[in-house]
Amino acid sequence: MRTVMDLAEEIVDREGGFVNDPNDPGGATNFGVTIHTMRRLGLDLTGDGAVDIDDVRAMTRAQAVEIFVEHYYHRPRIAALPEVLQPSVFDMYVNAGGNAVRILQRLLIDMGYDIDVDGAIGPQTLRAAQSAALAAPDHIADAYGIARRDYYYGLGDRRPASRRYAKRRDGGKGGWILRAEVFISPRYHLSAAAHRERTASWG
Repeated sequence: MRTVMDLAEEIVDREGGFVNDPNDPGGATNFGVTIHTMRRLGLDLTGDGAVDIDDVRAMTRAQAVEIFVEHYYHRPRIAALPEVLQPSVFDMYVNAGGNAVRILQRLLIDMGYDIDVDGAIGPQTLRAAQSAALAAPDHIADAYGIARRDYYYGLGDRRPASRRYAKRRDGGKGGWILRAEVFISPRYHLSAAAHRERTASWG
């Protein structure tokens, strides 16, 4: 089994290095760690008394891995989820914060569990997730990955500026969709034609 450190290293690989995309609400980012996260954690890496873009540039891969393990895996209690769900929920938490948990909670509600959608992994969510994993051990990870993919498409529907993360200029699958499908069995990947049909209304 992959360790949490293995998962965090894979996330860093997917996130890449320094970017400062004006269309990304996360702002300046390095190895997937945003300037907002660094400010929240008080990470003044340059020691100049302010957390700014220079600190984002100074972030190292090892520091990013440490942040992900502590603040995006252990603190949100992803470690308490069924093992089969941890890789995708962890990756999504880095990408979308508490929305990663809300996606899971809505999925569990669709499966018949009576829980709140609050973005926090509490006793209700843990019991429901553990029950769902026991009931459908071969399907729960795929179901979560598909729900995550649907979330990305929904963002594209609502937010035109985000469509470029879900759909390439040539109409193919964008990074968000490919990232979600890393955690979905190949038989459930959308075909190129299905993806184009799903995004046709985007222009």
